[in-house]
Amino acid sequence: MVSRTVRKTLATIGVASLVGALALANPAQANSNNNSVRKLTKAVTVGGVLRHELALQAIGSLSGGNRASGQPGHTRSADYVATVMRLAGYQVTRQPFPFNFFQEFGSSFAQTAPGSVTYVDGVDYDLMDYAGSGDVTAPVVAVDLNLVPPRASTSGCEAEDFAGGLVVGKVALMQRGTCPFGVKVANAEAAGAVGAIVMNQGNGDPVANVDRYNLILGTLGDPVGIPAVGVAYATGETFANTAGLTVHLTADTTSEVRQTENVIAESRKGDPHNVVMAGAHLDSVPEGVGINDNGSGSAALLELAIQMAKTKTPNKTRFAWWGAEEANLIGSTFYVNSLTEEQTADITLYLNFDMVASPNYMLGVYDGDDSAASGSGPGPAGSAEIEDVFQDFFADRGLPTRASDFDGRSDYGPFIASGIPAGGLFTGAEVHKTAQDVADYGGVEGAQYDPCYHSKCDSLSPVRDGADAALYQQLDREYDLLGNLNLEALDVNSDAMATAMLTFALDTSSIPDRAAAAAARTAGPTRYIGTRGSI
Repeated sequence: MVSRTVRKTLATIGVASLVGALALANPAQANSNNNSVRKLTKAVTVGGVLRHELALQAIGSLSGGNRASGQPGHTRSADYVATVMRLAGYQVTRQPFPFNFFQEFGSSFAQTAPGSVTYVDGVDYDLMDYAGSGDVTAPVVAVDLNLVPPRASTSGCEAEDFAGGLVVGKVALMQRGTCPFGVKVANAEAAGAVGAIVMNQGNGDPVANVDRYNLILGTLGDPVGIPAVGVAYATGETFANTAGLTVHLTADTTSEVRQTENVIAESRKGDPHNVVMAGAHLDSVPEGVGINDNGSGSAALLELAIQMAKTKTPNKTRFAWWGAEEANLIGSTFYVNSLTEEQTADITLYLNFDMVASPNYMLGVYDGDDSAASGSGPGPAGSAEIEDVFQDFFADRGLPTRASDFDGRSDYGPFIASGIPAGGLFTGAEVHKTAQDVADYGGVEGAQYDPCYHSKCDSLSPVRDGADAALYQQLDREYDLLGNLNLEALDVNSDAMATAMLTFALDTSSIPDRAAAAAARTAGPTRYIGTRGSI
């Protein structure tokens, strides 16, 4: 554990001064063969992990304030990881791939006739991911809407919906249903529309199916050239019933195809047909440096790999730092889809580490056996055995855990879709801490596990970057914090990561044979949508 005096000193260091010493520095090497859990957990220290966190903060601060895929900060982060791994003695591969890049800089939406109404972003409308830039004032025209229950809708799904120049020079109002949002908006653009509004469908019971009535937080999937917003069903219904409706819609975005990469490092020895793999996404969101999401998982994995560099294990170890996770798991999906069936079968298991130091943390372990009976069900055979290793680790330390569902929000998704057993750790994101959480872990009830989740303040100086000063003062009294990192959670999770990785690198006999999983793999890859709907 880093002392409070030391971490306070670190917090006051200007990140620019760290670049020469950290950005591509020769890492401290493992001095011995850490061939037992006791040795390895002693070698993987919080101080060692923080060297990499400081480097990532420095890189982000000097790269426009983020480390997002498709931007300089991610490329520099990948340079850092690749160089550190090569110097540690690993075989390193940089795997490039294209992805759809999107960044929103601002938007506005207002009714200009009849009358004047200004709509609030995030309350009345949401600019869709991959929407184009524009400044449009134009009449709104309804496209094949169905406002009569049960409101079955194919609005905007067929080119015939736009026949006769219906939307030329206008804003197309379309209804959710049948085909993806991106198809609807692309069809409208092709037919001459200068903007698009996608209203929710309004089908089913308003209470049981509230997601079909509420504000749409949507993604188009691929870049389009016109502004496009989502609205709630009631808003869209009002628009449809307003004669002579004209709106003013602005969007300032970058929406295009860019290149990014994964960084893969593996041991030079060990059985290539029994690969123990661990990964963490390296990219941040465009809004910030991402020192917890996912600087914490990336840095801890990097230090773990360094300290295992001289450890001789019978099984090959492979470490991955994924690109474009924040763009819907593109990097890990690309990697898994690029594997042959034989290469997939060689991966015995996958461990995922995404956010392991949330400031108002809980200790989440992925629910491999679905013992919580909640959400998406169990992982592939072997996932329960992975969970057992983590649960035994925390039980030995007298620490309670929470079951984290395999909900498809992180990079385990493509692996479990291919039949590879998975597990890992998670300390929480936007969900609010409960009274039971406080009883188990301390912290602040009612505040998010990570109050700076997907925000600029996910940094080593959260209050300066916009975090709630009173909340962080309270958290700082409760815990040992360094910026947006909870060092207590980082310490115990780093040890848990080391325990699981070495346990399986030495022996995977507890993981069931995957012969039955081969049939599941022939069904093909699954596309994980993430947190923003597309249909």
